[in-house]
Amino acid sequence: MKSSAKNIQIASYDDLFKTDSERLADTQERIQKLPLDKLVPFPNHPFKVVDDEKMLETVDSIKEYGVLVPVLVRPKDDGNFEIVSGHRRHRASILAGKTEIPAIVREMDDDAAILVMVDSNLQRETILPSEKAFAYKLKLEALDRKAGRPTKNCDQIGHNFLGKKSVEVIAENAPDSRNQIQRYIRLTNLQPELLKMVDNKQMAFNSAVEVSYLTGNEQTQLKSVLDMNECSPSLSQAGRLKKYSQDGKLDANVMDAIMSEEKEIESKLVLKGDTIRKYFPKSYTPIEMQKTIIKLLEDWHRKQQRQQER
Repeated sequence: MKSSAKNIQIASYDDLFKTDSERLADTQERIQKLPLDKLVPFPNHPFKVVDDEKMLETVDSIKEYGVLVPVLVRPKDDGNFEIVSGHRRHRASILAGKTEIPAIVREMDDDAAILVMVDSNLQRETILPSEKAFAYKLKLEALDRKAGRPTKNCDQIGHNFLGKKSVEVIAENAPDSRNQIQRYIRLTNLQPELLKMVDNKQMAFNSAVEVSYLTGNEQTQLKSVLDMNECSPSLSQAGRLKKYSQDGKLDANVMDAIMSEEKEIESKLVLKGDTIRKYFPKSYTPIEMQKTIIKLLEDWHRKQQRQQER
């Protein structure tokens, strides 16, 4: 009895006379104003913050209306706050001449913060392949660490995996399939200059995945060969580069021979879903979109024929 009595906690005078709404407010996160110079970026943040046209639009909006959506931060031991979500809003506020920003302060461990940071940024309309690559890698590593801990430590991300692989967990709430996520993560093995080519659409995504299997030195050599020939590898060429590398037979001469070949002219046309999806109602299935496209093409073809007959 004595030991149990020690665990009894007596409520303070203030707690006894609090209303239910006041007690609820104590448990909820509050929005507070924080000095901009007290906010620091998330370490190894994979998403670029660029002063582009969209940034200028955000600056104008903040000047007129203020920051409508608070940033999410977590406290640091040095008194600063680490941005988990809202790097662009933070930058735009600085450009807008503001000194403070509305923020939600939340206690999070490193892995929980990574998961929130990645998920909030994957909602952007435009994301570079390199950004997705490193974001997925960060999230995968965080989930792997969570999976290696007791179940009680997984409550901050709301998933105890239930026997699933980490990449399967990511795919459940991501715009990409499990296999596509793994392909994106492969891109993190590319040398920066080659990865930049992918971002600039100078190298096809699937070709880049194959090239990612080359060693670092081989990739450096390949970049020189690509610059010299002013070209980028097709999927077929990238596959052969990978095979020669795996066989230990890839050198600058082999690269030059492969990349000097004339590429076969593609006879097939591929319309990517994300390219044409915006022209259709959200409820349309791929089959319905295909039928509509064919119908429009048939109408266009008949119109062309009538014009030629005049």
